[in-house]
Amino acid sequence: MGTQKKTLKVGLVQQACGADRAANVAKSIEGIRACASQGAELVVLQELHTGLYFCQTEDVDLFDMAESIPGPSTEEFGAIAKELGIVLVTSLFEKRAPGLYHNTAVVLESDGSIAGKYRKMHIPDDPAYYEKFYFTPGDMGFEPIDTSVGRLGVLVCWDQWYPEAARLMAMAGADLLIYPTAIGYESTDTEEEKSRQRNAWIISQRGHAVANGLPVISVNRTGFEDDPSGVTKGIEFWGNSFVAGPQGEFLFEGNRDKEEFTVVEIDLGRSEDVRRIWPFFRDRRIDAYEELLLRFRK
Repeated sequence: MGTQKKTLKVGLVQQACGADRAANVAKSIEGIRACASQGAELVVLQELHTGLYFCQTEDVDLFDMAESIPGPSTEEFGAIAKELGIVLVTSLFEKRAPGLYHNTAVVLESDGSIAGKYRKMHIPDDPAYYEKFYFTPGDMGFEPIDTSVGRLGVLVCWDQWYPEAARLMAMAGADLLIYPTAIGYESTDTEEEKSRQRNAWIISQRGHAVANGLPVISVNRTGFEDDPSGVTKGIEFWGNSFVAGPQGEFLFEGNRDKEEFTVVEIDLGRSEDVRRIWPFFRDRRIDAYEELLLRFRK
């Protein structure tokens, strides 16, 4: 006999972004409203949705884009969350103090208040993704955020490659794993390489769903963004936002090159059912994992 069915309607806002902050915010709000009109109780926005993905170059002037939390974006998006009566996952460039900045997801409750925030823990430093220049690694740990729709295990982009992050969120009682994302191809990559990268990204997150018996929501931006330095040919963000169930099954898979606002129904009761037949948490050998705290075993 299965557990009681508890459905949650989740909205995904996959958008392209430009240099005009007001236009980006307006598009996000358009997407939020479209999802709410289809019954979404929770809406997830992509990583750094108020602007271009500015980490393609290292430019000290771009720190001026950062904002305090609470601040203008939490006020603006909080008002929308309250008006529509939804829980909203945003992703912002946080100015914590002079010279101290974070890549921060903020969850807004349906009354417009800040339910909690998560500071991105894993910070990449790759060609066209020079995030270590801008973002201090998070110091809030892997703590789910309690909301009226459940305990949200919010992580951000590069975190999605790390099974440890997903596991720790699950171990803290997260009902869902949520990944606001900005990832794409360097435009000169071959089609074969593009396919390998995109599929590795999908497989990794579906693996977190399976290993933890939890739904996963991943919302990625789409569209092409130039490299202002001209060092690379820019990034083609591959979209492909998706929702996977607790056995890794696709509940939704978005397109790669178009904006879309989608609502997906998730049966949260399936997590308990799946964990009963695949009791990975029961069988974990916690007495034998001490060396995971080492950088390398050799």
